[in-house]
Amino acid sequence: MKFVCYKDTIIKALNSVVKGVASKTTMPILEGILIQTNEDEIKLTTYDLEIGVEYTMKCKIIENGSTVVNATMFTEIIRKLPNTEINIGINENNLLTIECEGALYKLATMNPDEFPELPKIEVENSIKLEQSALKSIIRRTIFAVSSDENRPIFSGCLFEIKDNKLNVVAIDGFRLALRTINLPVPVNDFKSVIPAKTLNEVIKIVSDSFDEIKIGVSKNQALFEMENCKLVTRILDGEFLNYNSVIPNNWQTRVRVNKSDLLNSFERISLISSSSIEKEKKYPVKVSVDIGKMTISCINQTGEAKEDVYISTEGKYLEAGFNPKYFLDSLKAIDDEEVFIEFGTNISPCLIKSVENNEYVYMILPIRLKNE
Repeated sequence: MKFVCYKDTIIKALNSVVKGVASKTTMPILEGILIQTNEDEIKLTTYDLEIGVEYTMKCKIIENGSTVVNATMFTEIIRKLPNTEINIGINENNLLTIECEGALYKLATMNPDEFPELPKIEVENSIKLEQSALKSIIRRTIFAVSSDENRPIFSGCLFEIKDNKLNVVAIDGFRLALRTINLPVPVNDFKSVIPAKTLNEVIKIVSDSFDEIKIGVSKNQALFEMENCKLVTRILDGEFLNYNSVIPNNWQTRVRVNKSDLLNSFERISLISSSSIEKEKKYPVKVSVDIGKMTISCINQTGEAKEDVYISTEGKYLEAGFNPKYFLDSLKAIDDEEVFIEFGTNISPCLIKSVENNEYVYMILPIRLKNE
């Protein structure tokens, strides 16, 4: 095996495939990159038995072949070489050689025949999106995924295609994030739960462009396909919560508020409220809604804080306690200038919704105040 490529070309490929390298494993082969040459292109593959990434790039091939090399060492050496042509090959001692402007590195290799094959997915349903749209919808929901190992189904996002819309939902037991986008062409209804670990890697690979990405699913695998790259992953087993059944349809108090004003107030108040989850539960931020204003306050051993945010109000006076982090995460995921916040009672969920459309809903459960 021998080929010549420019540094920026192979670095782009390596930045994509390193997402599939195993970090903790008893199988050294999974810490490697499978390098395969074929006529005028090179295929790089990584697979940690959960996520597999394959990237194809055009290069000058001198001799066909294949090998596996430690991903971390290979990537770091390439990253630090000059920005020019790099010669890569296998020598007579089966070492991978890297040559560039007087530099020569030799790395131990592993048997490519021992590298596990990526699952072959027979796609049953699929959708196509702009990469930027997928990246945006994942970023605006994934923060609400659960980290509770006892409920693995909630460690991923539900991808639900219904009535030609894509709904992406994340739930952690205390909050819910729902984002919806219309699909450009008619597709079949289906749903799958994709692990958050996978989605975090997907948003690192996809670009902020109008380039297309195809998402295909089978019974237990999902496939993300781009022009030069594809990523395969397992799908989470289990029944996801019927999220529509837990989102309230009615409100007793509704406010319309400037998103940035409310976000800034919560950020300042949370300086007094603790950053630790345990202390946030003990000392929630109190939200009081009255005619024309929302008062956000917190009292604990650290001190006291209170801010008024001017709003438009409908309905009853309300007072409830909330974890400020949940409000902050949701508000940061919204680009709109203004939002609706809908409250039921002081013990029922509140909703953050769009003023203009139905593209998102964020639901937050309240925390009982100490005097209740």
